[in-house]
Amino acid sequence: MNKRDFIKQLGGAALFSPFLGMPHDALQQSQSPYPQNEDAFWERIREDYDLKPDYINLENGYYNFIPKPTMEKYMKHIQMVNYEASYYMRTVQWENKDKVRDRLAKLVGSSPEELIITRNTTESLDMIIGGYPWEKNDEAIFAQQDYGAMKDQFGLVAKKYGVVNKVISLPNHPASDEEIVSLYESQITKRTKLLMVCHMVNITGQILPIKKICDMAHYHGVEVMVDGAHCVGHIDVNIAELGCDYYGSSLHKWLSVPLGSGILFVAKKHIAKIWPLFADHTDDVPEIRRLNHTGTLPVHTDLAIDDAIDYLENIGLKRKEDRLRYLQRYWSDAVRNVEHIVVNTPVEPHRSCGIANVGIAHMKPADLAKSLLEEFNIFTVAIDYANVQGCRITPNIYTTTEELDAFIIALKTMANRV
Repeated sequence: MNKRDFIKQLGGAALFSPFLGMPHDALQQSQSPYPQNEDAFWERIREDYDLKPDYINLENGYYNFIPKPTMEKYMKHIQMVNYEASYYMRTVQWENKDKVRDRLAKLVGSSPEELIITRNTTESLDMIIGGYPWEKNDEAIFAQQDYGAMKDQFGLVAKKYGVVNKVISLPNHPASDEEIVSLYESQITKRTKLLMVCHMVNITGQILPIKKICDMAHYHGVEVMVDGAHCVGHIDVNIAELGCDYYGSSLHKWLSVPLGSGILFVAKKHIAKIWPLFADHTDDVPEIRRLNHTGTLPVHTDLAIDDAIDYLENIGLKRKEDRLRYLQRYWSDAVRNVEHIVVNTPVEPHRSCGIANVGIAHMKPADLAKSLLEEFNIFTVAIDYANVQGCRITPNIYTTTEELDAFIIALKTMANRV
């Protein structure tokens, strides 16, 4: 008997967790109110974060850590799951996960039947790359600027199946959407099966014209897999409007879910053909849950997704997106025309949001990151590959303009050391 059949036999014994069942408004009553004034609002938001005083953190892209209101509820979920133990695991864990999945689907513009909760973008997209029905000499297209884990997975299927990988290089400052679209289109042949494209390039923050790329690829009969690792909770994502075939994202980034949470969207017409990572008793059923059998997981993280969405909705997605874009433009506009400083992110506002990349002409990225931390107490990450030499800068909604002023001064100081 599988676990789902077991819980059906429990009938009325399967009561929902008291923590998940609490109304969202009740969960928020213990938090102090947020002012309406814009500046005061973001000052209040900063209070929601436990900030390490040793440095200014401008590397929020890897892990966008949890604000205190979400953390408090997350700890309650851990306590509850530990208290109920096997009872929780054998009764309502799947129903609760489905409820969270349904809410995520609404957030990203997907149907629930096409979405699963995974552990991260790497797992999501590698599941598609590794499970795709490849034949010898099939072709895949992706960019040098794509994430390494997925490029490695394409290398693995090249060895295993004889897939031919075609790699383009994205310009840091495209002249138009059409320039980007034509780069991918130029590599398509009758053997091309799958195109991978970043929604937001992780090393520069450049937002690519996904719908236009999808329309072009579909015209040629090519499927499109989108790496949206940095998008959910950062910008407005509507998968249905994008028109892609597959979409993966990490929720522990800009949605600020605890570590180890992601999503995978698979268009309904493709679900049956993707080979699962692990076998499931539903393998003969064309439902997306056949791709979601990964054994026992920290289910309290799934519950915290619900709380993270609460927190996002309290702020407002558009308000958050506008704030992140404002913070990025605040510092990047201040240094974009400074001698020896190179901004590796497009100048057009619609081509980026909170993430940008900056370098200094006479400094290696690793030296720049080291100096920022050791001399100016600013934490970043160095990027030195695929036509991008600089540090990726990722402020968060708690970041102040005073902190960015310190960053601007640091950049200008080092730029003048010729």
